[in-house]
Amino acid sequence: MHLELPNVRLHSLKDFAKHYLMIVLSILTALGLEAWIERSHHAHAAETAGRQIRAEIETNLSDVRTSIKANQALIAPLRALGEVVSQDIREGVPAAVINQHIQARKADFKLSINWPTFASQAWDVAVANQSASWMDGAELRHYSAAYADLRDASNWITHDSIILLNAPSMAALHTRIELGAPVDPLEFVTVLHQMVNTSEETQSHLRQLESHLVHALAKEDGGAAHG
Repeated sequence: MHLELPNVRLHSLKDFAKHYLMIVLSILTALGLEAWIERSHHAHAAETAGRQIRAEIETNLSDVRTSIKANQALIAPLRALGEVVSQDIREGVPAAVINQHIQARKADFKLSINWPTFASQAWDVAVANQSASWMDGAELRHYSAAYADLRDASNWITHDSIILLNAPSMAALHTRIELGAPVDPLEFVTVLHQMVNTSEETQSHLRQLESHLVHALAKEDGGAAHG
């Protein structure tokens, strides 16, 4: 802030008081204008960041819903195969016949999971340039929670998603089936159930994440993100 003071001679106390008041008013006006400009800048930056963050969360939400829909189709053949073999075992069907049923549907014996790649660039930029700190408190909490949920979901699929899956047994069974070799029906259906459970657990995490992202996009007036 720079003030250009008038170069005048003061002849009385009254002149001095006027001159002093003018300087004070000039300083206050300049400070007020500077504060207003700074507030306007912060408000604009926060509004822009909020718009970009909402668009990014909406994109992530759309990708989550796409994965949920894709996984429903991927799980169905696996679940159906498990039901067929389980029913054969309950009815005491010979292992040789069960193996024939497995061979007939061996294309369904695969674990396929669709998982989205989450974007976070808008949030990272807002945090880096501090525009996130100028947002409304409630709005900021919603967005912060949404990105924390995205990180947690990504960590789960990376580290814990296959904790209940016996991957070596699955690979060994897949090799035997591809070569036309017989497999133990009980071992097969046990691994198959692990594969189904892993897929369903993934779906559960995606649905939970979907609800969290919808909540993050919900407006204060009770409106919500459209599906």
